Amino acid sequence: MPIENFKQYIQYHTQLSNEHFNELTKNIKVDVLKKHTRLLNQGEVCRSSFFVSKGLLRLYTLDHQGKEVVLQFAPENWIVGDRSSAYFNQASDYFIDCIEDSEIVFIDRQLIERASDIDKNFRIYFDNLLHNHIRHMQRRISFLLCATAEQRYMEFITLYPDLMLRAPQWMIASYLGITPESLSRVRKELANKHFRTI
Repeated sequence: MPIENFKQYIQYHTQLSNEHFNELTKNIKVDVLKKHTRLLNQGEVCRSSFFVSKGLLRLYTLDHQGKEVVLQFAPENWIVGDRSSAYFNQASDYFIDCIEDSEIVFIDRQLIERASDIDKNFRIYFDNLLHNHIRHMQRRISFLLCATAEQRYMEFITLYPDLMLRAPQWMIASYLGITPESLSRVRKELANKHFRTI
């Protein structure tokens, strides 16, 4: 069940008791969503972050030509949302949708604030999540600006080891900032070097 997976995730990283978890999540929204379901539209305010109990989400935007640009994937036990929109009550620049049929727990700001008041370890963990997200985005910008296509791909499979079999190649190429043809070429070159890319 999605809520049980979320409970295991939270209690693994914090010391939130069963009693407090049950109290905090008694009205939490949980949903089973079909592939292609949209969770956030560009222009909307992001009211929740999304914990992926099962499935795969992506966060993306559109460039000036209307082409989709993938910024983040979220497989199982990842949390994805638009923090800027949620915390500053601003229209989002992004879309979030399901790449696979997915089981999602909706996490609103109030739940995080209440849990942080109850358990200091919860607050520390979510602060660390924020800092880790910032670190990841800075590293991602650096790779997009400075790294070769092969280096970007190697970083991708380190971060998302099973996504080559789950996400369409064009989405992965979009995330890497390269064309699908370039991605195919990188994979062939690595295969020639006897590197197994799946």
